[in-house]
Amino acid sequence: MQNYLSKLLYILTASKKKLFVLLLAFTFVSVVEALGIGMIGPFINIATDPSIVSQNALLKWAYAQTGLTSIKQFIVFIGVGVIVTFCVKSYLSWRVQTYVFIFSYEQQHILSNKLLHAYLNAPYTFHLNKSSSHIIQNIVTETKSFSQQVLIPFLVSVSNAIITLSLAILLGITNFYTVAITLGTLLPVILILNTFKNKIARWGKDASDAGEAMIKVINHSLGGIKETKVIGCGSYFEKEIDKEGKKYVNAMGGFFAFKLLPRIVVETFLIVFLVGFTSIALLMNQDFNKMTAILSVFALSSIRLIPAISNLATGVSTLKNSSYTLKKLYTDLKELENIKPETLHSSEAFPVSRSTLKLNNIPLNKGFFFNKEAILENVSYRYSSNDEKALHNISLSLKKGQSIAFIGKSGSGKTTLVDVILGLLIPESGDIKVDGQSVYNDLRKWQNLIAYIPQTIFLIEDTIEKNIAFGVPENLIDQKRLNNAIKAAQLEELVERLPKGIQTMVGERGVLLSGGQRQRIGIARALYHEREILILDEATAALDNETEALVTQAMQSLSGLKTLIIIAHRLSTIEHCDCIYVLERGRVVKSGNYQEVVQSAH
Repeated sequence: MQNYLSKLLYILTASKKKLFVLLLAFTFVSVVEALGIGMIGPFINIATDPSIVSQNALLKWAYAQTGLTSIKQFIVFIGVGVIVTFCVKSYLSWRVQTYVFIFSYEQQHILSNKLLHAYLNAPYTFHLNKSSSHIIQNIVTETKSFSQQVLIPFLVSVSNAIITLSLAILLGITNFYTVAITLGTLLPVILILNTFKNKIARWGKDASDAGEAMIKVINHSLGGIKETKVIGCGSYFEKEIDKEGKKYVNAMGGFFAFKLLPRIVVETFLIVFLVGFTSIALLMNQDFNKMTAILSVFALSSIRLIPAISNLATGVSTLKNSSYTLKKLYTDLKELENIKPETLHSSEAFPVSRSTLKLNNIPLNKGFFFNKEAILENVSYRYSSNDEKALHNISLSLKKGQSIAFIGKSGSGKTTLVDVILGLLIPESGDIKVDGQSVYNDLRKWQNLIAYIPQTIFLIEDTIEKNIAFGVPENLIDQKRLNNAIKAAQLEELVERLPKGIQTMVGERGVLLSGGQRQRIGIARALYHEREILILDEATAALDNETEALVTQAMQSLSGLKTLIIIAHRLSTIEHCDCIYVLERGRVVKSGNYQEVVQSAH
């Protein structure tokens, strides 16, 4: 339990004070509730035998202090006190319970934001080992489970534990044997929870795994809907999600069936005790009038104890069932917190600290300029999962306004080299300098100079305008800059032809546009954000010859205005490049212009 609580408090972070205030509120409400229930017995005793007032010194003193003229008025006064106490208790209980739900769902919102921020700012290597379904489930589903199946049950369980303890103390004061037998009803509940504890935890893990698997199946089937329909493999995905759905049903069905058990057991034991205690007392010729107050307090306490104990047992089982959710969130947050950014070799010439690599919101290109050239000096990189280097001492230069290309077979290191240039991968040795200044002095500002245009442009389900001005709030979009980007990317004709112009919706992932149109939107996006260096990663590989010619023409029109780095399989797209580098197994084996590298090889 201590381990569970430490994980819970770690995830809550800054909300610990609010949690402490909630616990104090639970304690106060429980004491008030026990006080109200405790006043029932004396009130019934006095109502049935008013002479008790004159016989009891405390009641006699209280009666004198009220100044009332009759004992009946005093009894009514006590009754009003009981009513007021219960009304105050009910109001406070409602307010506290309301705040529990507000607090819990507020934590879901905070945790979702916290996770998204952590994932967005995690190193690129983190995302290489995490599936999108895992991340989506954590942000959307597991945060909801944390709120509804960890935090709320935890707070409600604490509340019920305090209420149970308060009522147990009250019963102990009234009659010691009643509390001993009442608390004895907890024993079978504890035994049941202990017997099923492993199965409860496994149900939670199975449900979580099935939920993540269903998200993955949906992503795979609908993400490639065109291929799914053409191949005709829809039934495969249906069977897969049906299999995971049944796994989820079995896990959740088994758990919720188990949750009914504690309440049934508690109700049965308390009713048996209540009737049994009364029957035994009568057989032993106990004074029934004296038993009336005890039984009334016990009966009322039982009415409150039954839901309190059963809810406590249910809460504990829910917490156990949700331990896998807590573990998943805790593990990811801990991993993200403890990730140390990849560093360069230990040379004093290239110091790279955690603060240096932290991605801050820095104004575009402010204080960092690319006026002359960028140089890669003996850059080497090795993936953590591979003993062999992916890049071996790569050295090259890139002058401002120049166009260079990387070519080579699959696995030659082109993509790794581009990822290093993008600042997504940090080399184990070597450096990248811009105008003599290491980019690792401020990696974020270096990245503010670069635009990345992949083979498949990611488009959001929004307008052409919002896709070009990607990540910019609508009210801050610069229309002049937008128009210039559209013109430079040769999108003017398309925009003019569309009835809604730049307000035309592109569909999910740009499905309503052609491949060439999506690529040109990607180029326009880079130009809108005024990036100095454009990296085109197989940007025309999936296009037909005519569309490729249009995109290539758009790229050539930027020659001299922007600095271009191109990865290409189609050699026709790199004829205009100033220098071409041939990569083989992570090494530059040849370089020169198109005639020297390409034509001389034929």
